[in-house]
Amino acid sequence: MKKKVVIPAILLTAVLAAGSLYFAHNQALEKASAATPAAPPSVPIVAGTVTQHDVPIYLTGVGTVIAYNTDIVRAQIQGQIISINFTEGQRVHAGDLLAQIDPRPYQALIDQYTGNLERDQAQLKNAQANLTRYTTLGDKGWATPQLIETQQAQVGELQAAIKTDLALIDSAKVQLSYTRLTSPIDGVAGIRQIDVGNIISPSNTNGLVVVTQIDPISLIFTLPETSLPKIQQQQQKTKTLLSVLAYSQDDTTLLDQGVLGLVNNEILQTTGSIQLKANFANKSNKLWPGELVNARLLLDTRHNGLTVPAAVVQQGAKGPYAYVVNPDNTVSIRPIKVVQISDGQALIDSGLKANEQVVVDGQYKLQPGTHVTFLHGQAAQEAAAQDALQAPIP
Repeated sequence: MKKKVVIPAILLTAVLAAGSLYFAHNQALEKASAATPAAPPSVPIVAGTVTQHDVPIYLTGVGTVIAYNTDIVRAQIQGQIISINFTEGQRVHAGDLLAQIDPRPYQALIDQYTGNLERDQAQLKNAQANLTRYTTLGDKGWATPQLIETQQAQVGELQAAIKTDLALIDSAKVQLSYTRLTSPIDGVAGIRQIDVGNIISPSNTNGLVVVTQIDPISLIFTLPETSLPKIQQQQQKTKTLLSVLAYSQDDTTLLDQGVLGLVNNEILQTTGSIQLKANFANKSNKLWPGELVNARLLLDTRHNGLTVPAAVVQQGAKGPYAYVVNPDNTVSIRPIKVVQISDGQALIDSGLKANEQVVVDGQYKLQPGTHVTFLHGQAAQEAAAQDALQAPIP
């Protein structure tokens, strides 16, 4: 009976001892956890490097392409169109025949005036012969002075008539030349405004067709008036024509490169801007009259300039800033000064150094001191796309 009592007592003592050990172990773990809190999770980011190279500095504006020359081919005489000698959109050269007005009425005038000339020349010849005879008779006293003077007057009258005939013939030849409607310039023919068989005259304001010269071609664009001193200073410094680049409206395609030809002689008071005109060779015909393009005036080149992807630049209450990755993979905020953003690259004037790592994507998750991990390749692209979806709308 005593053995049965002793065994349960021993078991109870063992259970109590094990519980005490378990409780003491848990307290030790809780104290250790409180003493060393868990490190915060790292934020995945896409990083880039501050690069150093020569960077062009542009002044950008919006402009409209205008034809170097535009001519409306109008008739200078009235007549019926008997042929059209061009097709719409055709390239033409100066002097090319575009249309023919019926020349017969004007050729008939030439024939008529030529007949008058020949008649007057024959009469003049006869009058001059009579004058010679009368003068000889007068020297012998057989002709009166009045008769000689009358004959002299007739000769003078016929000489004047011949001059008139010649002038009329020249005028008629000019009128005949106007029956050929030719292109005054090299260019492209537009939409035909009149058809064969119709009567054309100088009163037709639309004329026959508009010929537009597209190579070379011009671009008129505007910049803020504050840009004018910079342009003038650079012109005086370089003594050369400044380059102008013409880009498509979405800024993705370089259409042509030309030179600045004119800074207009007045500032537009309504907009506070200055007009500029650039000229382009346009050999590939990528610029077209009336086209709206983005113009970049190459003002200068920053040698050994610092650039970062445009996404690095963030805007805060105190101006632009960037997240810089420290050697311990934490980030800090760095105020920066941006000169320009062009073609997806930001030119940095101050605040960053060459070869520093900066955060390109994932900034909205960061605070100063945040630990980061780097994403590469496909993961970086997916993170950029996800951030674009989750980023707060400005």
